[in-house]
Order: sequence, then C-alpha cells, then structure tokens
Amino acid sequence: MYMHKMNRKGLKMALIGAALLSSTLAYGQLAANAYSFLDVSSATHALALGGYAIAAAGPDPMMVDQNPGLLGNEIGRVAALSYMRYFGSSNFAAARYAQGVGERGAFAVGVRYLDYGKIDGYTSDGSFTGTFNPQDIAIEGTYSHDFTERLRGGINAKVIYSNYEEYTAVALAADLGINYYDEEKDLSLAAVIKNAGGQVKRFNEEYDHLPFDVQLGFMKGLANGPFSLSITAHHLTHWKLPYYKHDQNGTSADSSDIQEEEYKFIPTFFRHLTFGLQYSPSDRFYAALGYNYKTRGDMGTHQRNFLSGFSLGLGLNVKDFGIGVSFSQPHKSATTLALNLSYYL
Repeated sequence: MYMHKMNRKGLKMALIGAALLSSTLAYGQLAANAYSFLDVSSATHALALGGYAIAAAGPDPMMVDQNPGLLGNEIGRVAALSYMRYFGSSNFAAARYAQGVGERGAFAVGVRYLDYGKIDGYTSDGSFTGTFNPQDIAIEGTYSHDFTERLRGGINAKVIYSNYEEYTAVALAADLGINYYDEEKDLSLAAVIKNAGGQVKRFNEEYDHLPFDVQLGFMKGLANGPFSLSITAHHLTHWKLPYYKHDQNGTSADSSDIQEEEYKFIPTFFRHLTFGLQYSPSDRFYAALGYNYKTRGDMGTHQRNFLSGFSLGLGLNVKDFGIGVSFSQPHKSATTLALNLSYYL
C-alpha cells in the first residue's frame, strides 16, 4: 500500500488482518480510505453486538468511540483498558479516562493503538532489509453535554498517527454524535457522523481519505423484559458497498466487475445493517449476541464457517470494577477475543 520494501507475503498478511479487523474494509470506492482501524471499536459491548452499537446507552467509557453522545455525567470518574488479540500477530489496545463535569457535561481522554506485528522488508530486487512493525495510533479527546433530560450530544476529536516502515502520516478527525434515551420506554435512538477530517501529513504525494461514515442506531427493550434489540445502520454514504471477493486461488479479487443486477435491493440493504440481541436482567450484567450481515457475506466466497458474522459477549460490574469480554470468528483462521477492564473511581 504505502511500503515499497514489503515482501508480497508480508503485505498480504497485513492487508488481510486490517480488512478482517474492521469488517468494513472493501474494494472499489471504499478502498481509497486509509485509517480503517478507526472503524474498530475498543468496546467489548459494541463488538458483542456485531461491531456497531451507537445506541447502546450506559456508563461505559469505551463506548465513546461508537458515539460521543453516549458519554454522560452519570459516569462519575472511571478509567478503562481494552485489549484485543487478532489476526496473526496483530494487537489492538486502548485506554480511556472519563469524568463528569458540572450538572450536564462530561469529558474523556484516551488513546487507541494497533500493532500489525513484525513484517519482513525487501528491496525491489529482493534483498532483505530487516523487519519492521506497522503501527496506527489515535489520541482522542471527548466532550458531551445534556441538552434536555433525554437528549445528549457530544464530539470526539482525534489526532491520528501512522508509521509504516519509513513512511509516516498524520491526520485530524472528529466524530459528532447525539443520543435520545427514554428510560421509561427503554428506548434509545442515535445518530453519528464518523471520522470527518483529513490528513495534515501525507504518506506520499497523494492525500488519503479517512473512513467517513454516517450511522443511525436504535435500541429498544422488548415487552418490558430483560431483552433488548439493537439495530445499527452504517456506511450510509455508500449504497453499493463493494464485495470482498476471492478468485479460485484464494487471493483477493477486485469486485469492480460486479454487474449492476447483482446489487439487488434486499441484500444490499441488509449489508448496511448490524443486529444485536441483549439480555440484561440488571444494570450490573449483560449477555449479548450480534450479527453482521456484511461480514458473513464478505466471507461467503472464502472459508466462511457457521460463526462467521456472529459475535458473543458478556459484561459484569462488581462494586467498583467492571469487566467485559467478546468473541467472534469472521474467518475460520481468525478468531477475535477482546477484553475490557474498568475501575470506577
């Protein structure tokens, strides 16, 4: 992509890992986007609900990267850590501190870090140049404000730094989000503008686009019971999402040759939706099941198994401590296990 000294095998492994990690990276129009790691949530709660959950209200500081409008004064003071072991030797980690401000505000600061592991470097004539570690880092600052008792808005500003061997780049971005929550009806509605911004230092002569997105979210308790349904619509600025396809040799294939008739309305519509079902008998515990139609469809031509597109997760708060775990297997060779730890000061 940006590294002329990377061997073909190392490049393939890095790109496959990044694509699976976000579960939204695709070819065609979306392939021009850089910083796809920003699409990956550091919150196990969101990952358990399918990877997108912008309307899942609650005092979880890691959910800020889903929707800054979820951050509220009721969070008190809390510090949280997140870790995900992913494809190959890739590691994803995050840390965040959040605190209420006054009667209607709250702020948070955090950092997200993605290490793709060691990759061998070669010159154009095949000479080995050593190993290097591609890395992405995002430093974030968030502020939210309650406009009314039920409506809240927030902004999450980010400074993004990427280091790929001898190439580096810097970008500035922001998320804008709102959340409407009616506790009596157990209803949450949300809207988010994600990754609005651009590069201030390029990898090379051309500017790369950030993964800009507009998302809408809905979460509603069912029949006054412990179950809730979550639906999130994503990639709303691109109706025809390119397909993640493979040729007969198992290598990535460009989907630009897909005929117009293949974009039928129903499957194209569902590729924009992520579904989640949550069981939460109390404020201290939840169990969640998620389904990402796009992830399952993308893996449909390459080693998909029964669990592809599904995700599972649990969350538990005991006194001042919180723990969350999530599991998914988008590819039969890539299992995702993530962990969140929180301490309420």
